[in-house]
Amino acid sequence: MSYTLNTVNQAEKNPLHSLEEWEEDVLNRYPDPESIIKAGKTTAEYRNYETTTRDSVKEFYRLNHVNQTYDFVLQKKAEFLQFNQREMTVWDAVEFLNQLVDDSDPDTDLDQLQHLLQTSEAIRADGHPDWMVLTGFFHDMGKVLCLFGEPQWATVGDTYPVGCAFSDKIVFAEFFKENPDYNNPKYNTKYGIYEPNCGLSNVQMSWGHDEYLYHMMKPYLPEPALYILRYHSFYPQHRENAYEHLMNQRDREMFKWVKLFNPYDLYSKNPNPPNWQELRPYYEDLVAKYLPATLKF
Repeated sequence: MSYTLNTVNQAEKNPLHSLEEWEEDVLNRYPDPESIIKAGKTTAEYRNYETTTRDSVKEFYRLNHVNQTYDFVLQKKAEFLQFNQREMTVWDAVEFLNQLVDDSDPDTDLDQLQHLLQTSEAIRADGHPDWMVLTGFFHDMGKVLCLFGEPQWATVGDTYPVGCAFSDKIVFAEFFKENPDYNNPKYNTKYGIYEPNCGLSNVQMSWGHDEYLYHMMKPYLPEPALYILRYHSFYPQHRENAYEHLMNQRDREMFKWVKLFNPYDLYSKNPNPPNWQELRPYYEDLVAKYLPATLKF
């Protein structure tokens, strides 16, 4: 199945009011354990999040699950991994990313830079390696895909393997019944085109900002950072253990970093933004340590 943007209208391309809606839904599914205790509720009660999921979010997942086929992923990788959209410094890229702020949403007061800084500063405060601080600062930079015309459902969302059966642990898995790969015998078995414990480096993941930025950063960042970038939205595995059968021992070792990073990604947001002017010299030095003067997006 090939996909072209001119086959859908704007509402189908971008069903969410802002990308924050997907992140809010993830928080609703996997709330901060401390917030559960304070609310006097159990984890089981929070698992019933679907009753409060917005219609726009459900439509987002439907479009994601219908369109993320194996062929679609290969098509998008061929298109975007040439990195010929735009060449920018990291700071120009941050400014570019800030265009994603939704001024119509009263709950979205912070720009993308502040969200990235809150993640990276929480990591730095806990004394983790500087490459992890940089990964926190940079982990959502791939959302520039939306600014290159990609639909929301091909930019954010929980990620998962394509080319094999879709796990029922993936959020709103019932929508996969409309995906052409669902009834394709080449792709709809447990292992599909893969071998048992083949390793995730041999597996095609659904397309979005994670996959895009992972490939962009491969020449520059250490292996644990690359795992974080590629799999930080892979909730079906690092929260649900749904794809253990595809993972090898190296994946299991590296996923310790993914799981370490995940709480910083989900739970570090607060209404008090870090002071960018004070922090900028530190981040300029950090970026210069690992990355070239300009990046090709």
